[in-house]
Amino acid sequence: MFTPTITRSMALCLAVSVCGTQAVQASGFMLPESSTAGIGLSNALVANPDERGAFAYNPAAMGFHATSSLAVGTYFIGPNFSVDTASGHHDSQGADWMALPMIQGAFSLDERWRLGLGVSVPFGLETRWSDGTFPAVSGTRSIGAYSIPLGHPLTSKLEIIDVSPTVAYRLNDALSLSAGIDVYWARQAKLDSTLGTLTGDGYGFGFNLGALYRQGPWSLGAAFRSSATLELEGDFVPKSSVLVSLGRLARAQTGELDLALPWRLQLGARYAFDERLAVEFDISRSGWSAFNDIKVTSKATGALIFVDQNDWNDANAYRLGATYQWNDQTQLRFGYTYDETGQDDDHFSARVPDNDRHLFSLGLAQSLGNGLSLEAAYMYVRAVERDYRGASPYTGGDLNGSTALAGDYSMDAHLIGLEIVKVF
Repeated sequence: MFTPTITRSMALCLAVSVCGTQAVQASGFMLPESSTAGIGLSNALVANPDERGAFAYNPAAMGFHATSSLAVGTYFIGPNFSVDTASGHHDSQGADWMALPMIQGAFSLDERWRLGLGVSVPFGLETRWSDGTFPAVSGTRSIGAYSIPLGHPLTSKLEIIDVSPTVAYRLNDALSLSAGIDVYWARQAKLDSTLGTLTGDGYGFGFNLGALYRQGPWSLGAAFRSSATLELEGDFVPKSSVLVSLGRLARAQTGELDLALPWRLQLGARYAFDERLAVEFDISRSGWSAFNDIKVTSKATGALIFVDQNDWNDANAYRLGATYQWNDQTQLRFGYTYDETGQDDDHFSARVPDNDRHLFSLGLAQSLGNGLSLEAAYMYVRAVERDYRGASPYTGGDLNGSTALAGDYSMDAHLIGLEIVKVF
């Protein structure tokens, strides 16, 4: 049987743990990197009609390429998270390095139509804080003769794969339009909450639209990806059999959870100074207000267990990217982004210790002949340190925004992208 306090806590932990796995490239838990060119240009590619790495950001760019192509690559992420709390300095024990796929195919059907297919990981990653990091929820407490763990949340892991088929239509020499769908698969959703462990997976669907206009040295681009709701299903295993027997903790069961992903809008302008140098400026807005509430229901009965409010804010990112054609075979890339957080103190979460970020990047594209090219890129991410003291007292229920998470948070990350591109 669920008590109100336990039910509220479980819903919160499901919501925070599933949705709060640590992303390091953009606000919240978003991973916008979808090509090596994107990493090298800090994702400023929505108005780029020349680079094939732009297809993943704005599929309308396919309309400006007469040939077909296939790009296959991966990027490696090395994140570092730390916090200073009342118990001292602590580093997150998540994976040191992770590898994520980047695949993009673009196929020319005739003079006007193009067909694309992309595979990426737009949301996810991992955090793992050791027991003792947050004293208010660390250790045990005594109930009669039993020592009951306070339930320090240790692990969050989420990986969402997006398979996106798209079509592009070249209206005339200046304008190309695109449309597609996004099939999201939460391949891994695993967490250790204050109450137990939840593992599961699920699916969701969205759509995307794009437009790219080029006139002389100028090009203007716009790309939109809709919000989507992933229907997750998982097995919840409680931490304490004693609390279950006392009716103070939920029994093992299957639960359902709706996870709302934010919409994303990117607008950009690019200017080619000459045949060698081009510069692009983009503004991206992420609709984190769509990530408003989490509804947890019983798989067996369909009854509503709890509704948790997140109340994040929409947030902007400002991106600048430059390409320089060193010679016929070699292109250099440079980028910078200032990325705002959508998370305020009222709902601050240690699973997403988010703050405004600076992204610095550089890249290289080298032609190998016979339609082959090799691309590489590096990005450094540095978050503004966050001195968080808590928006409300911790009373044993809702961790988000509470004094239990008080501390000085810092984060940085290194990204390395590698990709091979074949034009045919």
